[in-house]
This record gives sequence, C-alpha cells and structure tokens, in this order.
Amino acid sequence: MSSNLRRLFSKRMLIAFAMGFASGLPLLLTGSTLQAWLTESSVSLKSIALYTALVGLPYTFKFVWAPIFDRYVLPLGRRRGWLLVTQILLIAAIIALALSSPKDHLYGIAIASLLITFFSASQDIVIDAYRRESLADDELGFGSALYVNGYRVGMLVASGGGLALADLSGFKTMYLVMAAAMGIGLITTLLSPEPAQYGAGPKNLREAIVAPLTEFLRRNGAIMTLVFILLYKMGDSLASAITTPFYLSLGFTKTEIAAVVKLWGFWATIVGAMLGGAIIIKIGLVRSLFWFAILQMLSTAGFIVLAKMGHSVPTLAGVVAFENFTAGMGSAAFIGFMGALTEKRFTATQYALLSSLMGVPRVILSSGTGAMVETLGWAQFFWVCTLLAIPGIFLSLRAGKWLNAPEKSPT
Repeated sequence: MSSNLRRLFSKRMLIAFAMGFASGLPLLLTGSTLQAWLTESSVSLKSIALYTALVGLPYTFKFVWAPIFDRYVLPLGRRRGWLLVTQILLIAAIIALALSSPKDHLYGIAIASLLITFFSASQDIVIDAYRRESLADDELGFGSALYVNGYRVGMLVASGGGLALADLSGFKTMYLVMAAAMGIGLITTLLSPEPAQYGAGPKNLREAIVAPLTEFLRRNGAIMTLVFILLYKMGDSLASAITTPFYLSLGFTKTEIAAVVKLWGFWATIVGAMLGGAIIIKIGLVRSLFWFAILQMLSTAGFIVLAKMGHSVPTLAGVVAFENFTAGMGSAAFIGFMGALTEKRFTATQYALLSSLMGVPRVILSSGTGAMVETLGWAQFFWVCTLLAIPGIFLSLRAGKWLNAPEKSPT
C-alpha cells in the first residue's frame, strides 16, 4: 500500500469520521425529530416554530464562548478534556429531554433542547479545532470529507432512524437510545491522542478573545477572505433552504420526496464528499474550490430544469443526485479551506468565527427565500440562486493567496 493510501485510511481519518458522527447526531434531535414529537403531542404550530427556531441559536453564536476552549486546558488536554466534558453534558441533556413531556412540561422541553444545542455547538467548536490540529495541511481535504460523511450518517440516524424507532417504542425510548449512541463520541475521545499544541496558548481570557481577531485581520486580504467565506456557498445554501415546498408544489408526494430526496440524496452526498476528498489530494485545495464551485452552480441550475419539467421522478432523481453530489464535494473543500485558514494557537475561536459566517446564508438570509419565491416564481428564484454562485467562483481564484502556505491558483 502506498504512503498516500496509508494516510487516507489512517487512524486520524477514522477519528475524523467518528467525530463527524458525534457532531451530526444531536443536530436533528432538536430539529425535525423534535418537531415530530411536538406535533404528535398536539403542540401548536406557532409554539413549534418558535421553540425550534430559538433553540438553534447557539449554533449561530458559538463564536461568543469559543475563546474559553483556547484559553483553558483541562487535565485530559486542551482538546480531549473539553470534548469529554461537552459530550458528557450533551448526553445528560438528551436524557433530560427524554424524561420531559411536551404535554406537561413544555418549558422543560424548551430548556432541555436549548441545553442540547448549546453543548452540541460547544462540542462542534472543539471537534473543529481537533481536526485542524491533528491533520496535516494536505490531509485537511480528505479528513473534512470523512467528517462530512460521518456528520451525514449521524443526521440520518437521528432523523430517519429516530423517527422509525419512535414509531416502534415511543419518543422517550428513542431519545434514550440516541443518548447511548453519543457514547461513540465519548469512546472516540478517550481513544484519540491529544493533538500537539503549537506555540504558547493565550495567557488570559482577554488575549483569547482579542488575539485571534487581531491576528486574522492583520493578514493580507483578510476582509476579502471573509467575503469569500460568506459568498462561496450562498447560492447553493439559499436554493436548498426551501426545496421541500418546491417539490410539493410540483406535485411530488411525501413518499417520493422521502425516497428520492432523503435516501438517494444522502448517498449522493456521501459519494460526492469521498470523491471530493480524493480530488483535493490529487489537485490541491484551491483548485478544488474553484472547480467544485462551478459544479455547485451547475447543480443549482438543475432546479430550473426541474421547475420547467414539473412532476417527473427521473428528473427529480437526477437533479437531487447532482445537487447533493456537488454539495458534498464543495463542503469537503470548503471545510478544509476554513481549517487551513486558522492559526493553530487560536483554532477554536477562529474556526468558530469562520463557520458562523459560513452559516449566515443558511440561518439568516434564507429567511427571505419565501418572499423571493412569491415575488419571482420558482424558476426565476433558482436563476437568482445560480447567479449568486458567480462571485464565489471568481473569489476562489484568489483563495490560494490567503492561506499561510499559498497554493497555486486554478488558472
């Protein structure tokens, strides 16, 4: 086996996959799975929308407390120590949610859900830092691909697996099983080595907050880097934010959507992320960003075709497969790129800031997609999303200049 193949199937890559699973599992436990439980318990749609929206806020604002994880070192290590703490508290919060009742303790459900998202976001901060510090720069692309795949598997277990288990045994049992499944994260943390610490860490909390910001903003092209982070997946994110109502408007049944969009799309993402990781190793991170951005734009344009074709299951399957395939490739390159941007003394804080900025289109800007569709219609809306990919493509040509060890541009 060649040295490159050994690196692809190394323990570090398996850790990236397992940590991705631990990161993805909690996400939908307070999203679609919780929505199903609340709906079954006859909670009003107004309350469901309010609770599920508010409990997701920690994922957006996780950069606020990220400096704590750079500043303080626990006995098991700066990364493993915090991972162990956040995972134990996350498991406890999931158990607390399982023991609550939507009918009798709706506020208890809200508090437990908020604790889950807070500890889940905290775990994400440390996992992102661990991945950056444990992988070499040329391993970040494939490592990020495995992380993305693990994340998707965790989401599938929590959503499809969780709902199926809830049908059989009830939501209380389902949430207790999901709490036990988080043991995979605990075991991974205990068996993983602590990554090497680069340089002296922050001496105090003020330095942990200020130094990461000043270090990043002093770089050449810092502002344009942030603009690129914001724009790279904007078109793709806005288009995917409202696809379920789009499919329903074309006459697709919920069964067709579940089979094609959820299951078929899941495997397309897995394959795309793996192939994307391999391509990154072959041609480099920056070239991959450029070509994957073009593919993402083309896949968004596929929704225009679907809008014109109407109810056609083969067309839906093709569009969904291509969109998820390119999204997996783009996510692998983009996550790897953000990791490469961070300074290893402040990995947790800088990555949390970058990933929060990356989520702006999905979390904030997507709130206006419904109004855009009502004004423009579906086909024109997806045209706008397709064109929004162009700035990210052009900025990706300069992305190599923003890395600490610049790569050649794609052209």
